[in-house]
Amino acid sequence: MADDNVLSELWLKPVEAFMAYLRHEKQYSTHTLSQYRIQLLQAANYFAPNAQDWLAVSSEQIRRYSMHLRGKQYNPRSINLKLSCIRSLYKYLKAKHSQNSSFINPGENIRGPKFDKPLPKNLDVDQMAQLLSINDDDVLAIRDKAMMELMYSSGLRISELVNVNMGDIRDGEIRVLGKGSKERVIPVGGKALQALERWLLLRPQLANEGELAVFLSKRKQRISIRHVRERMKEWGLKQGISTPIHPHKLRHSFASHMLESSGDLRAIQEMLGHTSLSATQVYTHVDFQHLAKVYDQAHPRAKKRPSKDD
Repeated sequence: MADDNVLSELWLKPVEAFMAYLRHEKQYSTHTLSQYRIQLLQAANYFAPNAQDWLAVSSEQIRRYSMHLRGKQYNPRSINLKLSCIRSLYKYLKAKHSQNSSFINPGENIRGPKFDKPLPKNLDVDQMAQLLSINDDDVLAIRDKAMMELMYSSGLRISELVNVNMGDIRDGEIRVLGKGSKERVIPVGGKALQALERWLLLRPQLANEGELAVFLSKRKQRISIRHVRERMKEWGLKQGISTPIHPHKLRHSFASHMLESSGDLRAIQEMLGHTSLSATQVYTHVDFQHLAKVYDQAHPRAKKRPSKDD
């Protein structure tokens, strides 16, 4: 298999052009761009001994690559991620070579191994209260509590949290730019507003003049996604939470608790910034048997279904 350092420009230039497209047109995060680049260069290393560039790769070679990954004991989820990156690159290349009617996307019909998507786990209300019961007067602890309160209050993605600027939070609402630079406005709860108010009083200790970021590191820079993950993991241990804490778990807990209280799946979809309702259904552990039971009991023209005991 070819080494990264000896891949020719015929392999590298299309990847870099694709990265620029994802960065500027799709507004993908730095983390996502890094993942795309890693997966594509790994694939290029595999293809390079038998093809001169991306356009010379065949569907059969991509299938063999998938089998190669299985032989290397990659799990189905990882294989699907790698194949998805390849398909995305070829979709971009096809658009770029739209005038070439003979261009065939070799990855178009390649599908990876099937796998069951594990449902994300959330904290229950008591665990969340335990996590957020931080009474430390340290400036970083006050910042961290404000971050976690805001994530749980409004169901933010971690990228949305770190990109919040001064002025984005006003009148009890927060404006965020989600995936694809789609803007949405979400309510912020009273507890989160209190935590934010306390943090903003201390923020000048870490803020340089003209700094826009709401959340800053002790280096007086916008806090990074990696740093947020590390801090939340630490707080989970400090607060005695029995399950590992990470930002996505706070977002999921927000969605689950909102669903339990309101049952309004469409409203939760809007707040989460999901483009499809199906994404919200998986995200929030929707129990369709329970929904069917509620429907049968509540709708005046529902056909009553026999119970298992009938």
